[in-house]
Amino acid sequence: MVVVLCFMVACSDIHPATVTISIDRAKLPSMIATQVTTLISDSGITRYRITTPMWYIYDRVAEPYWYFPKGIFLQRFDESYHVDGSIRCDSARYFQGKQLWELDGKVKAMNLQGETFETPQLFWNQRDQRIYSDSLIRVTQHVKIIIGVGFNSNQALTKYTILNPEGIIPVNPTPPPPK
Repeated sequence: MVVVLCFMVACSDIHPATVTISIDRAKLPSMIATQVTTLISDSGITRYRITTPMWYIYDRVAEPYWYFPKGIFLQRFDESYHVDGSIRCDSARYFQGKQLWELDGKVKAMNLQGETFETPQLFWNQRDQRIYSDSLIRVTQHVKIIIGVGFNSNQALTKYTILNPEGIIPVNPTPPPPK
């Protein structure tokens, strides 16, 4: 009797249920890479080195972009392949069509003169060769620290304007002359 019951259950007309899943491929990255170091050239000349633990490329969306959820370290080279600037941040997006970088979270940039720029958000428009932010900015120079809200700069961070300066703090104040 048990054998007949098992045979009847095994031969029944029960089929497993199928489920249709709809996937929007535009919302998925077309490429995921980990532990990346890459060089980017412009007109055959190496201009940038990017190092990142995670890189997603979304090229099927209306506005294609690269996403770096765990941050990046970017170095910019001059014509002689010397590093003339660097940027580090917690996360970033690069919009390919606009040639625009959006850097977020503990953004720290350094120019050739050794000045450091620290802000929670920074934009770098490669097409206009301009770096800017509307956020709090702290610029540490050799002799002073400038704090303000918002700034504009060339992409080498050598000619910049702090839009709303809030304080200038001398780093190594000179002692007053003796009386």
